[in-house]
Amino acid sequence: MTDLPATAFVLFGATGDLSRRMVLPAFFDLAGQGLLPADWRLIGSGRGERSDEEFTDLARAALEEFGPLGDGDGDAERLWADFAGRLRFAGGGFSAEDPGTLRDVLEGVRGDLGGDVQLVHYLAVPPEAFDDITRGLQRHGLAEGARVVYEKPYGTSPETFRELDDLVLSVLDEEQVFRIDHFLGKEGTQDLHVLRFANGMFEHLWSREHVAQVQIDVPEELDVAQRAAFYDATGAGLDMLVTHLFQLAAEVAMEPPASFAPDDLRRAREAVLSCFRPLDTGEVVLGQFDGYTGIDGVADDSRTDTYVAARLWVDTDRWRDVPFVLRTGKRMAASEQRVSLLMRVPEGPVTDPPGHGNVLSLSLSGSGAVDLALVAKQPGPDLALARATATLELADVPGGTPLPPYASLLHDVLVGDRSLFTSGDGLAQAWRAFAPLQEDPPAVHGYAPGSWGPAEAEALAEPCGWLLGDGRG
Repeated sequence: MTDLPATAFVLFGATGDLSRRMVLPAFFDLAGQGLLPADWRLIGSGRGERSDEEFTDLARAALEEFGPLGDGDGDAERLWADFAGRLRFAGGGFSAEDPGTLRDVLEGVRGDLGGDVQLVHYLAVPPEAFDDITRGLQRHGLAEGARVVYEKPYGTSPETFRELDDLVLSVLDEEQVFRIDHFLGKEGTQDLHVLRFANGMFEHLWSREHVAQVQIDVPEELDVAQRAAFYDATGAGLDMLVTHLFQLAAEVAMEPPASFAPDDLRRAREAVLSCFRPLDTGEVVLGQFDGYTGIDGVADDSRTDTYVAARLWVDTDRWRDVPFVLRTGKRMAASEQRVSLLMRVPEGPVTDPPGHGNVLSLSLSGSGAVDLALVAKQPGPDLALARATATLELADVPGGTPLPPYASLLHDVLVGDRSLFTSGDGLAQAWRAFAPLQEDPPAVHGYAPGSWGPAEAEALAEPCGWLLGDGRG
């Protein structure tokens, strides 16, 4: 992408866990695929005093643990030699009162790159730091013309969201703001609208006439031990439901966009968010896995939810009366990221198909996959019905070069493509639908680690039953 302007990236929170696990490996992925500008520098910003060499060592360790370095890959090692030479560190922290050494380091980087330099700020910091850093960008002359990436959660309630967004938009234009939700950067998520709108065989099925239920299911085997303090102040609802799962529901439910142009895709997704009915807390089940309060950093009397399942209703002509059933949780029986359309049983002689009948399901894990479950005749002398599944691995599509979600979204920031980022108006609608769960939360039920969550959630998916963990096949 040599036609991109010279770019200085500032990574706030550069020594933190998110940067190590996700952001630095994403930059390395983009470098390996030739998707960074010809001239660029990455400046890590942090509270401590580190030399450029010490930050380079930290980045190397991150890429050995979470990237391709350390695996004996000669290409990766050759890439590292160039990559390492472009890393800088600005210590002393950064705030509205004190920019630390960032302005001095940026001045040196601008001298290295020469001419006009595109500035990209990435806030990989706790949400409570967003306000001060945003004010600091304005006060220290680092906001004009820059692109700024905000991690989630972007607010922790409708009120704090609005306060934050008002501040951000007093400093930046909307086109400068990239509110990241990495689920939207997944190859499988992006294929949702392509699968539907480019294939008439699916588009004609994509409505209440043919779909009995939509399931968005993201169970996780992982616990929260590495981020217990953050998680205990957040919970599954804030961490996953109002963010990732609502955005996935909007991807499924949106009306056809005018085109695949970034603004048209974003408008279509956000228009349907305004049709989300506010959650009925009688149709929400919260859970907490047994043993959660024994984790270091978690209060002994914590009632934080590590599991949430909810029935969501989308009040459009296309989806009215079709339940969208959403579920996610920690320490569950399996790790999956799956969006499934469970089809109605067609009128005719087959009244009790095996398993869940016809299901169109997309796995969002890795590069993604499309699974189509059909009812077929079981081979043999009798007319017995069986369930058969055909799978298309998206990584096998000819000519494809999959990008991990963070790398995909960082590339979109570089080229100014906001189609997979959320706007303030869209997030406001998500918070509106989520608000009843914060105002009057239901009881939190216990569940055994390694299970599919509280038994109380089984009723939310009836009469279809959960596709994962239901036992119907």
